[in-house]
Amino acid sequence: TFMDRNKDKQIKFLYKFNFEEQVSVSFEIKINNKTLLIENDVSHTNKSWARLENFKCPNCPLNELEHEYCPLAKNLAGVLDFFNTLPSYKEATVSVETNERITYKQTTVQIGVGSLIGIIMASSGCPVIGVLRPLVRFHLPFASLEETEYRVFSTYVFAQYFKYITGDKPDWDLSKLRSAYEQIQIVNKNIVNKLSDVELNDTSRNAVVTLSSFAEYIIFNLEDKEYIHLKDVFNSFGESSDSNFKSQTD
Repeated sequence: TFMDRNKDKQIKFLYKFNFEEQVSVSFEIKINNKTLLIENDVSHTNKSWARLENFKCPNCPLNELEHEYCPLAKNLAGVLDFFNTLPSYKEATVSVETNERITYKQTTVQIGVGSLIGIIMASSGCPVIGVLRPLVRFHLPFASLEETEYRVFSTYVFAQYFKYITGDKPDWDLSKLRSAYEQIQIVNKNIVNKLSDVELNDTSRNAVVTLSSFAEYIIFNLEDKEYIHLKDVFNSFGESSDSNFKSQTD
């Protein structure tokens, strides 16, 4: 069947940056459809700053004797080098080609690189940010704050439903999601600090700062239950089938 032919297919993201000078650069990520981990070597790095002993976050559970390189830093190294010559404010038409579609946006290098880095960070093998890997499966390039909020909450609640139907204990009040994002913020801040020590331009560092702002937004909404503003979107699910039928036939 169609589903059988595609179930083992890689998830591919091809980011193309087209500039006014008729110059185009592209960067591709291939991700395993089941594990949601990066499969192509996007880095080829042997940089000392990417070693776990040099890049390790305060909350990292990895053992330096078992992991020579930080998986996140190792996978980021390639994209950092790739875009190091491009200033963050430079305008570009960025296209993101996936298995299903192509998305275009006229934006800055920083925004395009931020979208790219977000995928790499989640699918790098980092045990902390790895909780966001399900979002990679349904990645939305250049998502707004509200779109990101919706994807995070809906994905997490769907995961809790699977726990519920398999007899596990679901986290319906989202308390573990808040804890997970607080841990992610520790990683984000460490990345920004470490990249400040590396002789690179501000493009990638600013991109991570933007991602950190997204995470801060999620934490704030979880703390103050500000996500309740999304409730009205789901009003139709609260209506009975009879009332829906009546309204359609009146």
